[in-house]
This record gives sequence, structure tokens and C-alpha cells, in this order.
Amino acid sequence: MGLTGAFLVTLIIVAVAFPANGCSPEDIAALLDFKAALNEPYLGIFNTWTGTNCSDWYGISCDPITLRVANIVLRGESEDPIFEKAGRSGYMTGSLSPSLCKLDMLTTLVVADWKDISGEIPTCLASLQNLRILDLIGNKISGDIPSDIGQLNELTILNLGENQISGSIPPSIVSLGKLIHLDLSTNMLTGEIPSDIGKMSMLSRAIMNNNQISGSIPTSIAKLYRLVDLDLSTNQISGSIPAELGSMPILTVLNLDSNQISGSIPTNLLTSSGLNILNLSRNSLEGILPDIFVPTTYFTHLDLSYNNLGGSIPKTLSSAKYVGHLDLSNNHLCGSIPEGSFFNSLEASSFSNNDCLCGSPLLSC
Repeated sequence: MGLTGAFLVTLIIVAVAFPANGCSPEDIAALLDFKAALNEPYLGIFNTWTGTNCSDWYGISCDPITLRVANIVLRGESEDPIFEKAGRSGYMTGSLSPSLCKLDMLTTLVVADWKDISGEIPTCLASLQNLRILDLIGNKISGDIPSDIGQLNELTILNLGENQISGSIPPSIVSLGKLIHLDLSTNMLTGEIPSDIGKMSMLSRAIMNNNQISGSIPTSIAKLYRLVDLDLSTNQISGSIPAELGSMPILTVLNLDSNQISGSIPTNLLTSSGLNILNLSRNSLEGILPDIFVPTTYFTHLDLSYNNLGGSIPKTLSSAKYVGHLDLSNNHLCGSIPEGSFFNSLEASSFSNNDCLCGSPLLSC
């Protein structure tokens, strides 16, 4: 058989395997297995999942050249007309079928905000080498994060928040060198943050609040030069705050509240030019507040309440450019509250339950 004949045979095989505008039988079978493991009783989003052209199925899109399934995007909270017509958000039960792992050209897997999807994350998802987005937020998924999650070399978004995931953060996660957004919040994670998390050089958001994470804050976090938002609040983190965090160039939001952190507040956290939301409340911080504020100081939110801070309120704080919300309550501060228009606008609750603070808006000295 010549080259022309062989080419024609190949075209015939492709035409048989992939009907016009159709999807591969293997991909369709995997999607139907995925569907069979779920129950969506109100919106009927799976009613379109018929026929061989799975790119017409709700939430599914395919690569136009290979006709392989590229994206599964199923959100339980959406502005899609099907939700608006029903006048309700989505609700789904069931679990994630391991058949998803047969969709080896998948780049996006979003099964988010369905409230009652349970079971574990299929460990084989770590084999989907083309996966860029994995978003399973807002369900009741349990079990561990797959230990080989670090094999997803193309992953840019990992959103597992608001589930019931337990176990520790797998060490392999630091191999996700392209990850930009990490959300593990509101789960039941235990153990420590991997000490070499600083290897995740593209990370801009790291959200891990509302877990049971313990240990200290790794100093390597300061190597995340693109990090804008770090939220480790409401965990069981101990030790001191690494001074290196105050030198991060674009860190804007730092939430460390409701932990067991001790020691003093690093001075450069309070003088950072980029940080404008700083919440260190409900820890065991001690020492005095340094008198190092400057006219360029700008905080939209500064909460140091419920600690063991002593001394007086720094007078230079009155010269700050802007402090939108300040809470110094429930400490051991003493002395007169500095005067100035900024302090005059604050309520007494910002200073309550200290040892011997006085002056407006509290009682006169």
C-alpha cells in the first residue's frame, strides 16, 4: 500500500472513531460514568447529556481539533439562564467518579458549590498532566488531598476550599511551580505547612484559614515574591511571626488571627509599604508597639486585639496617612490615647479592656 492509500485508511479510521462533530466514544463513556455517580434533582443540567456531540452537553467543551474533552465546568452558583429560571442555586449529591481520569486531555475540572457532593478526590486525578484548573470548592468532599498532587505540572488554580478534607498538606504540593491560586480553606487539614513552600514561585494567593494546621510559619514563604494574599487564620499555628514577612514586596493582605502565635510583632510588618490589611488578633503576642509609624502608613484594617501587648499606644500612629479600622482592645496597654483627627473618629470598643488606657474616646485621664 502506498502513502496515499495509507493516508486514506487513516482518514477512514478517524472518521469512524470520531463521527462528524462528535466526541471519542471513550470520552463519552467516561463522562456518562461521571454523570452516573451524581444526582442533580432540581435544574436538570444533565438532560442535555445525550448524543455523540458532547461539546453540546451542558458544562462540557472540547478541543476543536482533537475533539477530545478539554473542559468540565459545572458550578452550582451561576448566572446561567437555567439557574435564573429556576430561581435557585444548585444542589447535587453523589461523588466524583474515577472515570474522570480517563479524560487525559482535560485542562479544566470545575465541580464547585454543589453543597452535598461527597466522597474522596480520586487519587488518579494527579495523572491528568494537562490539567490547569482544579476547582472543587463548596462541597462535602472528604479524605486526603492526593499525595501525588505535585505531578500536575501545568496546574495554575487549586481550589479545594469549603469541604471536609482531612489529613495533612502533601509535601509534593510544593512542586506545583505554575500554581497561582491556592485555596485550602475551611476544611479539616492537620499537620504543618510544608517548610519549602517557598518553591511555589508563581503563587499570588495562599488561603488556608479555618483548618487545624499546626507548627510554625515557614520562613520560606518570604521567597514567594508574587504573593499578595496570605490567610492562615483560625488554625493552631504556633511560634513567632517570621520577620521576613515584612519584607515581601507586594504582600497586601496578611491574616494570622486566631492562632497560638507568640513573641513580638516584627517592626517591618508595621512599616511595610504594601501591607494594608493586617490581622494578628487572638494570639499570644507580647511586647510593646514600636513608635515607628510614618506619614505614609496606610492600613485599611489593622487588628491587634486579644493579645498580651503592653506599653502605650505609639504617638506616631496619629500621623498615619490612613487607618480605616483599628482594634487594640483586650491587651495590656496603658497611658493616654494619642490625640488627632484619626483617633477622634474611633469608637471606645477599639481600646476597651486594656489595663489603664485613658483619653478620648475613653474616660479622661
